[in-house]
Amino acid sequence: MLGRIGWLCAAAMVLSGAAKAQADLPLYASRPVDGWRVAAVNPDGQKPLLGASVSIEAPRNAVQIVDRGDALNLSWKDAWFSALRIEGTPLDMRPYAAHGLLAFDLKVNDLTQGGLSIRMDCGDKCERKVPFLLPARAMEGKGWQHVSLPVSCFMREGDDFSAVSKPFTLEGMGNGDVSLANVRLQRAGTASASCPDYRTVSVTPDMLNESWSISWWMPRHLAKLEANKQLKAEGKRSDVIFIGDSITEGWEKSGKEVWQRNYAKYNAVALGFGGDRTENVLWRLQHGEVDGTSPKVVVLMFGTNNTGHRQEAPQYTAAGIKRNIDELRARLPDARILLLAIFPRGEKADDQLRQINEGVNHILPGLADNQHVYFLNINQAFLDANGGLSRDIMPDLLHPNEKGYEIWARAMAPELSKLLAN
Repeated sequence: MLGRIGWLCAAAMVLSGAAKAQADLPLYASRPVDGWRVAAVNPDGQKPLLGASVSIEAPRNAVQIVDRGDALNLSWKDAWFSALRIEGTPLDMRPYAAHGLLAFDLKVNDLTQGGLSIRMDCGDKCERKVPFLLPARAMEGKGWQHVSLPVSCFMREGDDFSAVSKPFTLEGMGNGDVSLANVRLQRAGTASASCPDYRTVSVTPDMLNESWSISWWMPRHLAKLEANKQLKAEGKRSDVIFIGDSITEGWEKSGKEVWQRNYAKYNAVALGFGGDRTENVLWRLQHGEVDGTSPKVVVLMFGTNNTGHRQEAPQYTAAGIKRNIDELRARLPDARILLLAIFPRGEKADDQLRQINEGVNHILPGLADNQHVYFLNINQAFLDANGGLSRDIMPDLLHPNEKGYEIWARAMAPELSKLLAN
């Protein structure tokens, strides 16, 4: 028989095991656990999984979930956003914040033309997403793999995780097919995967690794390097270089005629890449996109993808922009930098993502010294008296059309002319 101390120790071990079992919270184990349900989601809405399968058929963002008995199969087609979501009664996630894990088993059947990310909502109009494209592609064809991510990957300073009703969403982009099982929250454990530090990702150079960008992003970068070499070989100088994201890339598309009228005479170059965040622009600068050039003026306008992709806090986006300015100052010490406010997005002044951008714009004037770096906010030129943004200027409420690029060129002209003349 056990002595009293031995009995107490054994009882403590049993209780400890029971407490641990209670601490780990399954969300899906061969079927949704009581209180939780599975749904197929796309931009038009969602449908619950009530039987053997559920699908949302659409020309784009088609998604299907099939219950295999002990696992769920998720497939999607031509998707910008399609997902499998587990949701239910609001859950207090705070006990999982410090050491907790979001764990699941994943089998990647086909991801050659697709991407994955993992999302956890953090309250009303609050969501956090961890990119998982590269790790998921490395799993393709290798059978079931266990994945565990720190819950802290989904948390930001100031977030309220006291009532999370959507603790797990598996998002697919492009085309893909994966299987999912054993989704659960653990109070503690060892993570099998990591995530970017939200406080430093904007200043850490990186390529744009998205399912829709991998095929063209690097070739475009190499083409820009070659174009710079060709311009130099022809004895020409680019007096103006524009650097940014898809809005700057649009000078080669919707804004092409406006560009020809206003900037061709300067042998201007547009270094805009759709989808780029501050860290992607930084990678391009560090890999030669302005090397060998000697512009009089560099026009900078980017940061809206930091907002749109991860709803980044303004101070981190501003830090990313500053890091790019520092890089440009080191590489092009004689150039003047014209830093533009991030353009407005969304139809109304209270649009959530526009408000985040405005938070960045409030910080940006402090980056200007009016000797090497100059700040200009032309945003009001795009807006009506009530702060409304018209689809006649930006059809998708983000990217200008030809009329929008004409407004940009006209509003920037006085300051640009002054900087070019000095």
